[in-house]
Amino acid sequence: MAALQDIATQIRRDIVRMVHAVQSGHPGGSLGCTEYFTALFFKVMRHNPGSFSMDGIGEDVFFLSNGHISPVYYSSLARSGYFETKELSTFRKLNTRLQGHPTTHEHLPGVRIASGSLGQGMSVAIGAALAKKLNQDTHLVFSLHGDGELQEGQVWEAIMSAAHHKVDNYIATVDWNGQQIDGPTDKVMHLGDLAQKFADFGWEVVLLEHGNDVDAVVAALEAAKMKTGQGKPIVILMKTAMGKGIDFMEGSHEWHGIAPSDAQLESALAQLPETLGDY
Repeated sequence: MAALQDIATQIRRDIVRMVHAVQSGHPGGSLGCTEYFTALFFKVMRHNPGSFSMDGIGEDVFFLSNGHISPVYYSSLARSGYFETKELSTFRKLNTRLQGHPTTHEHLPGVRIASGSLGQGMSVAIGAALAKKLNQDTHLVFSLHGDGELQEGQVWEAIMSAAHHKVDNYIATVDWNGQQIDGPTDKVMHLGDLAQKFADFGWEVVLLEHGNDVDAVVAALEAAKMKTGQGKPIVILMKTAMGKGIDFMEGSHEWHGIAPSDAQLESALAQLPETLGDY
């Protein structure tokens, strides 16, 4: 899927340029999740970028729980047609729609919840999935979460609730990069055997070993879709590398929330050829 890889490369360029321009933001996780967003927004999800509605009736919907990776979210929304790419130049500036964490009060198309308070997104996604069932809407709900976010207690309450209520029109994905702002997750608070935990809580589990291979991500999402409608919620445990695509960022928690310098931006862009045109 060369076209998808071209999209992913351009999204990475957008990410580093956006964060560099204001010397603020979270490039590491954004770069690591680029293939996921590319696969979801440009291949797998059935959505209507040109006619966005908050209720999402008659289309698949997505919720970003770890809202600090807004650069990859905004770029994916713009590149898939929710708003013009030139608006990416307003990232994290005062009184604009592209705040550091996604918000709803400025009515940015594609964003249905304010997010960034970690641990809350799964609860919202489950509510949306239950609403689709009540509305007899056969479309799906997707969400993305950080692995460090699973240290929040509310997540596990939501995981129990989804299984209890048989929320089988819902596919959650965990960005399993092993890094969080303070260091490796194993040192901050060990997550244990995530696959076994989700299975024990009554979920279907899809393991994605190569979350930075866009073809593998598409395949995992399609496999997860095949498991919907069978009485269980589905989770994709997606192994990625924080900072993927830029050699001096890759695999390091230090790039969780800092911006590249002028020289570092130049080096990063040299590794990411322009494919779709910069904003």
